[in-house]
Amino acid sequence: MNVSRTSPIALVASAASLVIMLAACGSDADTSSATTSSALEASTSPVTQPLASSAVPEAPIAASTCPTAAPANGGTPEWTLPGATGSVAVTGSTDTTAPRVDVQAPFSVTETQVQTLKAGEGPVVADTATVSVCYMGVNGRDGTVFDSAYERGAPADFPLTGVVPGFQKAIAGQKVGSTVAVAMTSADGYPDGQPAAGIQQGDTLVFALKILDASS
Repeated sequence: MNVSRTSPIALVASAASLVIMLAACGSDADTSSATTSSALEASTSPVTQPLASSAVPEAPIAASTCPTAAPANGGTPEWTLPGATGSVAVTGSTDTTAPRVDVQAPFSVTETQVQTLKAGEGPVVADTATVSVCYMGVNGRDGTVFDSAYERGAPADFPLTGVVPGFQKAIAGQKVGSTVAVAMTSADGYPDGQPAAGIQQGDTLVFALKILDASS
């Protein structure tokens, strides 16, 4: 299956989602409908479901955005990975376009694989850093995009201590500004699945991401 989308890792716990939603409902009567809509969207988006343990992402840096334009067709992928089943080909994002992830489904790996597509020139990201990241997540089982900051046009900010192991492995040790791809095993993602995001037990997940910023 060929998938190319400019669409929705740090995913907050359901309790945090509820807090966001209640905050919107309890706002002053003159709060704009746009603000309320944004809060509700945040509480129900897949980004509030999959990749978190317990951490709540901080507000994105206002000056940072994720490009929403579709990548060009054709060209040589920056990373091609044959899996235990299927394969994946990834081209990272640019300053003006989202990444491209093509999956020959069902794609699966037996060991998490990380590939630096383009090294950044910023500082090295510490294991415990809080980062600002543009990302796109694709399910290897069927090639569907289940979450994408590129689709929303805004990065997610979160501590690396609050995400699944596969995402930590993809970001820690990289330089700020890097574009990275990771194909993570179910054990490094969601061993029990994540129904809200359409993730089943055993699914291999693929992420294409760019690290915008990091702080200790």
